[in-house]
Amino acid sequence: MRTAPETTPPPAIDPRSWAAPRPSGLRRRVPILRWLPAYEPRLLRYDVVAGATLWGLLVPEMIAYAGLAGLPPQAGLYTLLVTLAAYAVFGTGRYVVVAGTSAGAVLLASGVASVSPAGAAEYTAAATILVLFCAGLFVLAGLLRLGFIARFLSRPVMAGFVFGLAVFVTVKQLPKLFGVAPGDGDTVRQAVHLGVHLGETSAATLAVGAGALALLFGADRLRAHIPGGVLVLVAGIAVSKALDLSAHGVAIVGSVPAGLPSVGIPSVDAGDLKELLAAAAGMALVIFSESLGVAEEFAARHGDEVDPDQELVALGVANAGSALVGGLAAGGSLSQSAVNEAAGARSEVSPLVATGLSLVTVLVLMPVFTDLPEAVLAALIIHAVSHLWKTAEFRRYYHRQRLEFWIGLATLLGVITLDVLRGILIGVVSMVLLLLFHVSRPRIGVLGRVPGVPDAYGDLGRHPDYEPVPGVLILRLEAPLFYANAAVVADRVRALVGAAEPVPAAVILDGGAIEDLDITSAEVVDTLVHTLHSAGVDFALADVREFVLDTARRVGVLDTIGADHTFHTIDEAVRALAPRAQREGRQPVRSPR
Repeated sequence: MRTAPETTPPPAIDPRSWAAPRPSGLRRRVPILRWLPAYEPRLLRYDVVAGATLWGLLVPEMIAYAGLAGLPPQAGLYTLLVTLAAYAVFGTGRYVVVAGTSAGAVLLASGVASVSPAGAAEYTAAATILVLFCAGLFVLAGLLRLGFIARFLSRPVMAGFVFGLAVFVTVKQLPKLFGVAPGDGDTVRQAVHLGVHLGETSAATLAVGAGALALLFGADRLRAHIPGGVLVLVAGIAVSKALDLSAHGVAIVGSVPAGLPSVGIPSVDAGDLKELLAAAAGMALVIFSESLGVAEEFAARHGDEVDPDQELVALGVANAGSALVGGLAAGGSLSQSAVNEAAGARSEVSPLVATGLSLVTVLVLMPVFTDLPEAVLAALIIHAVSHLWKTAEFRRYYHRQRLEFWIGLATLLGVITLDVLRGILIGVVSMVLLLLFHVSRPRIGVLGRVPGVPDAYGDLGRHPDYEPVPGVLILRLEAPLFYANAAVVADRVRALVGAAEPVPAAVILDGGAIEDLDITSAEVVDTLVHTLHSAGVDFALADVREFVLDTARRVGVLDTIGADHTFHTIDEAVRALAPRAQREGRQPVRSPR
């Protein structure tokens, strides 16, 4: 009977840490200087166990991802020599593992394919330059504090991207699983090609691949202590060597050189640099969005804090190092980080242990992989991306937010039918358009007094029992005001005034949502106020920030409104303007339908 490994519970979250001042200087740029001096030796045994478990997961995955990127198997292992340690030194996520990922591998292959076909002598050099460009963009964005850029990839867009990526990767690996020649083109064409050539299936290759898949998914269900990837790797090599599978038509990896990689920057055609830089921009955005999401998820779970700008720098250093040794594009992986946490990791020492074991692998164990069947690598990749089939998430999006569901679906279909980078571009553009659609049509609520609650006002549309103020139309803008929506807001205010019964003596606008005034919005407000005054309707602002009033004063719109018509609260404005309406005998203003 197996016993669970002894662990210590994670420390309780201390809310006071949320208000602690952020580190500065070298301690901010090199976070290991903050956590390593406070490291407790008693935690080392947990980190060693987690590091060994992580190594067992990463070795087969990196060999598989190298093939996915169109690079030799050793490229994946070279990646581990740098990225794990680089993030441990420069990253801010305690449980995050930065190594090659399926998304990074596919994006790398897609980007390099635009300048060099797979297998060509220039392919590896172009891949190195692409990863190096990606690293440079990461560091530059981190120094410029552009960590917010990752927010442009919404969850539905990322879900559609990774779902499409999983389909793309799975279809791309199926020919290796069946032992047939791969096709060209998009996912649909490759699937059709496979269907046409199924009669050429190698029975021995299919048996190896299907057996590997069964063992991988079986290990998941049994939750074995030894990672399924290690079991499959060992079993595949042993069976291949014992039965001489290569003699039976089963493709194998072949000779894998041992020893440390050479360090350097290869030369590529100057005409290819522009295309590689464009590909690097898309790759950096996707990798950072995925990595930041992983870091923030684990940080929230353990009460840690993640610095998005420093995460960019850490990813930049990790990818620069990987490029110099001929490795893959690296990013934070949810599955790898989850394994690290579940194995009992307590700090960034865990990936440092995995780095040491990876070094031993590169120096000593490389010849072992010579007899590894390609079908086993295909099975490892298919298993690795199986958790990216986001069917449950898409069902949730469909029921909760239909429009975002369609955007996610468009991203998915774009990845499958067009290209990986074009698919993610469809998602980004769609979400930006959706954002502009929402902010350009802000809701304006009509407010009334809350019965029995002094000085409180609420939405009459949602609460018909609230009491309108006689002669005063109180409006609340529920989104920031800026140049793209100012005219829409002004039109809506005029329409509400015109539809009110009777026409109000005054309009009070709750401006709490106004964050600033640009030139366009200031001019629109100025025109609106002049129009209302011409119609005999007074106008006042309530709950407006002081710096917004300062801007209004500089651009002259405050002169039109009148400094005595700006109030701290809605109730102050009502008490100032309602008496006029009462003198004129105005009736309560009913909310327009």
